[in-house]
Amino acid sequence: MEKQNLSSLIWSTADDVLRGMFKPSEYGRIILPFVVLRRLDCVLEPQKDKAFQLHEKYKKKLKDFTQVIQSQLGLPFFNVSKFDLLRIKSDPNNVYKNFNNYIQGYSKNVLDIIENFQIEPLVTKLNKNKKLYLLIDKFTEFDLHPDKVDNHMMGSIYEELLRKFSEMSNEESGDHFTPRDIVKLLVSIVFGGNKENLQGEGKIRSVYDPCCGTGGMLTIGKEWIKENINKDLKVELFGQELNDVTYAICKSDFLMANENPENIKGPLSSLSEDGHQNRKFDYMITNPPFGVSWKSEEEFIKNEAKDSSGRFTVGTPRTSDGSLLFLQHLIHKMEPKGSRIGIVFNGSPLFTGDAGSGESEIRKYIIEKDFLETIIMLPDKLFFNTGITTYIWILDNKKDKNRKEKIQLIDAKDFYNYSRVKLGEKSKEVSDEQILKILKIYEDFKDNQKSKIYKNDHFKYTKVTIDHYLKDSSGNIIKDKKGKPKIDKKKRDTERIPSDQEIEKYLIKEVKPHVDEYFHNKELDKIGYDFSLTKEFYKYKNLRSPENIINDLKKISDEITILEKDL
Repeated sequence: MEKQNLSSLIWSTADDVLRGMFKPSEYGRIILPFVVLRRLDCVLEPQKDKAFQLHEKYKKKLKDFTQVIQSQLGLPFFNVSKFDLLRIKSDPNNVYKNFNNYIQGYSKNVLDIIENFQIEPLVTKLNKNKKLYLLIDKFTEFDLHPDKVDNHMMGSIYEELLRKFSEMSNEESGDHFTPRDIVKLLVSIVFGGNKENLQGEGKIRSVYDPCCGTGGMLTIGKEWIKENINKDLKVELFGQELNDVTYAICKSDFLMANENPENIKGPLSSLSEDGHQNRKFDYMITNPPFGVSWKSEEEFIKNEAKDSSGRFTVGTPRTSDGSLLFLQHLIHKMEPKGSRIGIVFNGSPLFTGDAGSGESEIRKYIIEKDFLETIIMLPDKLFFNTGITTYIWILDNKKDKNRKEKIQLIDAKDFYNYSRVKLGEKSKEVSDEQILKILKIYEDFKDNQKSKIYKNDHFKYTKVTIDHYLKDSSGNIIKDKKGKPKIDKKKRDTERIPSDQEIEKYLIKEVKPHVDEYFHNKELDKIGYDFSLTKEFYKYKNLRSPENIINDLKKISDEITILEKDL
């Protein structure tokens, strides 16, 4: 069964049970943990009786029997209760009691996950309304064993359900996950552009996502490396997640995929509560939430910005958008020997903030350190919760020799197909074939219609201040008590001068013809950096001549006249 069909079936089945008792916006808090529990049951079923017997054997002999049971079962998790969802059904009169016994039978690593779902009051409500048995009965109809539903498909089902719940509750579904086509493109550029570092035997590489959601970006990244570069490479995955439900899903998926769930930290904000302090990573891939305020974390972040060893010393953006804070967080975690970052942004980090602002200072630092390698302009309507144009930024602190002091811009806005089914705002998708074409443009590293390569200074400008002296009614310059001329701040103006222009020559050419008397206040000069991919890839279109337009209008007028006569 396809993921959309299965997720729709799960949704409709749960809706039959929950309708009228819970608001649709509350469904996710119930359905998602029950999907996880059913998935766990399907994995544990073959050794269910053995786990119970081992517990009975060792519970009085050992204070902590976890390792014994794990080693004998060959699984990193277990349930020592004699119940699972299927067996709870066999005793309809004791469903609530047996369900609680079943939950408490899980190993501690699973219990920690279940606690983040906070299902206890919801299960109590289901029981009081005599719907707990019915919900369990419905969920046992789904076979979610990994042989039937692999981890990749299971991740897609979680994300499809999350999208439905987000729509119902008017939440930002983009906060939870990134569409798979964008993830595949991102990881192909991040890892495909660094193949040498991923080849060879006995190597270990770390991959980190500070906004990991259900973990899809991490697991797809690992899959891509194994399938396309080195199947024998040991890839360690690390993440952090703020949302408690998606954090719990990610940890449960890691358990079942034999990844280390302790590498996923949460539910915590990576900005104010870094769960991986003092760690550096080889690769970092993420899609932080677009345009989300960091006002609630302002005090912590601004205090850290004062610390010379902190993450935010370069500058802080306006509190309405924390995107560039996440980028600074990742830069702080780069391995000195070499790290690559792939991050998905909206347009704001490209140009928001004038020279001297926090945003511009962050861009200035990144470019002057020669970290920024590539920016890719994607099609619009790729995300579920927004139709805006998005961009992939690639950073590397050990650029290839031919890329040093250069930035590649890629125009990929026309690389898409229309989706068969419109999901929220998402009506376009990037196919595997199109991903390969974009990757080739990146790897070729040539100037053409879809790829522009510039030296770093191309994006640099100087914001200069043009001042005028304050004069009296007779036109005399007014001076202060020390005899220095006063500035007329009402007439103060600024000019943005590109780095390839000599400032004084520019002012003589552009400013002097329009102003009688001015002076360049050099003390106020500020260096800024920004990007405009729309301008860089702009194609001039010849306007139609007035004669052609008039002729077309005349034809339309004649056609209208003929139609009126016929009427």
